[in-house]
This record gives sequence, structure tokens and C-alpha cells, in this order.
Amino acid sequence: MRIGELARRTGVSERSLRYYEKQGLLAAERTPGGHREYAEAAVDRVVRIQELFAAGLCSSKIVELLPCMRDGDGGPSAVATPKLVADLTAERARIDRMVTDLLRSRDTLDEVIDAARG
Repeated sequence: MRIGELARRTGVSERSLRYYEKQGLLAAERTPGGHREYAEAAVDRVVRIQELFAAGLCSSKIVELLPCMRDGDGGPSAVATPKLVADLTAERARIDRMVTDLLRSRDTLDEVIDAARG
């Protein structure tokens, strides 16, 4: 499929898809005319990339992680390394700290709202 169709099917801009390719997150074949052609599996790959970005991972970490995941279900493949597992565990701990901080901020905001209401 061409880049426009992949963008439409995933809700991701063509610009972002080109960025993913530049970062090594997504691969495309080229037609004789130089147009990008993506395999059907690219849809799952782009969805997975979006999920990982939403989880707060940077593109360099996602590049390491993607070969260790199956695109269809996101489960692990056989190539995960102990270092990657340690890095991902650290990322999860970072996200947990962010969630705790956000919950604390929400509680503080709730107190201010209650006080403002009288």
C-alpha cells in the first residue's frame, strides 16, 4: 500500500510515517518511480509504534524494542535481551513515578477546587 493509504488506515500523518522510516522504526519498499510501498503488516507496526510513543518511550528505545515484539499481538519474540528487559523495566518504573505525580497533582487540584467552592 502507498503512504497515503497507510496514513488513512492508521490515523498517522504521512510526515510521521516518513519520520518513522528515517528513524528505522518502519520499512518500505520503493517502486521504480520512487514511491513508498508498505506491506499489510505495516498497519500493525504503526499502531504498535503509536502505543509505545504514547507510553512515553523515545524513538531510540522503540527501535530497540520493536524487533523483540510481534506486531500482530504485541507479544514478545525470541530476540529480547536481558539488557532490553532491564531498560523496559526502568521505563515502566519511570511511568509509575509519573502516574504517582499526576495523581498527587490531581488530589491537590481537587483540594483547591473544594476550597474555592467554599
